[in-house]
Amino acid sequence: MRKNKFLKHVAKLSLCAAIGFSAFAFGSNTQVHAATPESLKLVSTGQNYLGTPYSYGAPAGVTYAFDCSSFTQFIFGMFDVSLPRTAKSQSYYGTKVPKGELSTGDLVFFRTSGSTISHVAIYAGNDKILHSSSSKGVTFSDLDSSYWTKTYVTARRVL
Repeated sequence: MRKNKFLKHVAKLSLCAAIGFSAFAFGSNTQVHAATPESLKLVSTGQNYLGTPYSYGAPAGVTYAFDCSSFTQFIFGMFDVSLPRTAKSQSYYGTKVPKGELSTGDLVFFRTSGSTISHVAIYAGNDKILHSSSSKGVTFSDLDSSYWTKTYVTARRVL
């Protein structure tokens, strides 16, 4: 009798697991894009500049200070990707990516002031962005924070 009860319990658990797995596997139309060795290296390279001060309008190519778009332009340039100079211009480069399909190395764009895109960051995976912040310089931030969630506009894949 005890063995029978145990087998019924195992059967119920197996059925629940099968239903849960199939819902997970077939219930979403979101494509997940794995980080590539190149995109991981891009974020790793960007990390070398953590703490570099922010300077609005920082000249292209310098490393003593960055604004958001000079940072992305510089880092991607090290990987032979030539980005335009401003965040708004960069937002037209590459392939548009839905927020639910972000992959490490994607550019993410925000409307932090005014009515147009005014900030760009690199998606670093695990809901983190790597960017040059006006208050902290080059830093990581949480993409899912209320500030970045409410200012998020779009994303582009350039690698």
